[in-house]
Amino acid sequence: MRKFEDILNGLKGIFTGPFQWIMVVETLLLAVVIYIVFKTLWENNARRLIPVYILLIAATGVVTLFSVHFDATAFYLFVLLLSSFFLFLFSTEIKRSIWNAGKRPTMTASTAAQAKMTAVTARADEYVTGIVKAVQSLSKNNTGALIVLSNGNLPKEIVESGVALNAAISNQLIEGIFVPKAPLHDGAMIIYGDKIQAAGCFLPLTQRDFPKEYGTRHRAGIGVTEVADVSTIIVSEETGIVSVVKRGEITRYVDSENLRRFLKDYYWKEFNAEGKKA
Repeated sequence: MRKFEDILNGLKGIFTGPFQWIMVVETLLLAVVIYIVFKTLWENNARRLIPVYILLIAATGVVTLFSVHFDATAFYLFVLLLSSFFLFLFSTEIKRSIWNAGKRPTMTASTAAQAKMTAVTARADEYVTGIVKAVQSLSKNNTGALIVLSNGNLPKEIVESGVALNAAISNQLIEGIFVPKAPLHDGAMIIYGDKIQAAGCFLPLTQRDFPKEYGTRHRAGIGVTEVADVSTIIVSEETGIVSVVKRGEITRYVDSENLRRFLKDYYWKEFNAEGKKA
């Protein structure tokens, strides 16, 4: 067993002795091999083996320092053999990584942003199409309907006045809720982003003067936009006329194209102002 003084003198000799390129090359090679093993274990969910690998290298280093039968060359060889063993365990994964390295397309920041925006637009178009289709069917059948496009800031008492649904948007569900004599058909439906949040909700009525043909459904559709930053879609039960309301201002005789633009404006703001939905 080597003495502690001999070990210190040996370590000092590394820094005070003549410069040797072979030592630099060996050290760099060893560092690269250890890094590759660390990276392989980390990426293949074998992180528990990393402490074992480090412990074996450290133990071998201690033995090399104090034993007269081992030198630096023996330490290097042991680390290389140990590293080869760990790499052999994941040889299939390493081959797959090398094979796929040249096939992975480079995803720049702009490309990623464009792909994300395309996905968001496709989702929004799906919701818009479903709502437009439902409103057209309701209008054709003179089925009254009141839909609130919420941005999440509706008073709590309005949302809780109806039945919570938290359901995916579909034209079948929207039409089914507003079927005459259905339990929820008289109240308002609240759509929040990509979900039908609630149905059968009671809304505050506007106190302004409007023509007599504006019934309770229209007055509620206008009133809620006066107390909250939301928009509404109204289908008249008597005439089937589709109206939209924004900031207390009602627009009547809205056709499918104008309704689509109205909804796209809502989803553009909803999905961009609140990144959590994008």
